[in-house]
Amino acid sequence: MIEKKDIDLEKAVLIGIITKDQNEDKSKEYLDELEFLTYTAGGEVVKRFTQKMERPDPRTFIGSGKMEDVRRFIQDNEVGTAIFDDELSAAQERNISKILNVKVLDRTNLILDIFAQRAQTSYARTQVELAQCEYLLPRLRGMWTHLERQKGGIGMRGPGETEIETDRRIVRDKIALLKERIKTIDKQMAVQRGNRGKMVRVALVGYTNVGKSTLMNVISKSEVFAENKLFATLDTTVRKVVIQNLPFLLSDTVGFIRKLPTQLVESFKSTLDEVREADLLLHVVDISHPNFEEHIESVNKILGEIDSSDKPTIMVFNKIDAYEAEPFDETDLEIEKTEQHYTLDEWKSTWMAKVGNNALFISALNKKNLDDFKKRVYDEVREIHVTRFPYNHFLYPDYDDTLPS
Repeated sequence: MIEKKDIDLEKAVLIGIITKDQNEDKSKEYLDELEFLTYTAGGEVVKRFTQKMERPDPRTFIGSGKMEDVRRFIQDNEVGTAIFDDELSAAQERNISKILNVKVLDRTNLILDIFAQRAQTSYARTQVELAQCEYLLPRLRGMWTHLERQKGGIGMRGPGETEIETDRRIVRDKIALLKERIKTIDKQMAVQRGNRGKMVRVALVGYTNVGKSTLMNVISKSEVFAENKLFATLDTTVRKVVIQNLPFLLSDTVGFIRKLPTQLVESFKSTLDEVREADLLLHVVDISHPNFEEHIESVNKILGEIDSSDKPTIMVFNKIDAYEAEPFDETDLEIEKTEQHYTLDEWKSTWMAKVGNNALFISALNKKNLDDFKKRVYDEVREIHVTRFPYNHFLYPDYDDTLPS
């Protein structure tokens, strides 16, 4: 029996390509993520289309034959949306819309839509609106295709051009207004951060849907919204946390994602001030995801873009309860052992070799190894605090001394 909430899901097809830089496995993984994004946005994927190409077609992204396959499937199955895994140019979007005659979105547009749904505060809504306007500006011409369909230049060239230019001016003015509004809110938030005193600041960072909000709830005993969807948390949440007798500030930030739209990175840089001003980063990783190491690279890339890659960082490998290694038969000489066959102990050895004791393995949901996590965070925060206030270190004894005997 289909639940009521499933009836209203918008039917969509996904389109991706396989290139020398993006092999079949990589393309499948990106489309898996795109399907999760579609589900998060309120859609239902009914079919995927992929095509092997040297590079995307500059006119229609995929070839004309494959595009005809997509068009026929959409027409036969009453699909209302086509979603492409990479960002489309304004011309590509316009050409594809004419062929398919349905709503055409790309990955960027889809993520912007999810952000628009998830933004709760006026600050987040302003940032999303700015990103949407910057995405929209070069695509305005496609909104005036009704003028192009009227043949004949006399009396038609001027009005269309004027309307497009008028819209461009309106959008540019809107962008300027939103940027000023963000500057004003940034100043207010800077004052708020300054009023928090000299407490050590710890920020949770990581790929989207790795369990940051769940960990925040467990550690701070607060109720931060957590859901098994991408970008469940959009607004930064800050809580005062006390481990034993040591207080510090813990912030939960928006999750990162591969192919994150440039517009969002730019407009959300101010939100990520919590990361920039943090004394310690807790990089949360979903170790149960088969490509978690690529997620780590994506997060590190964005941390570099916001000048935060050199901060003290603890790698927190979450969801150990959900981790399953692929079976490996050592007697089968035809199968080579890869990272997909690693046990948790082998992953621990691998990452301990990389980052020393700055790697922790926990389950926030099932509260596994949380005592080790708290002790490691306590030790790190205490060291930062003692360095900052050398004469107050006697207030915070070693973690083991604070435990009951």
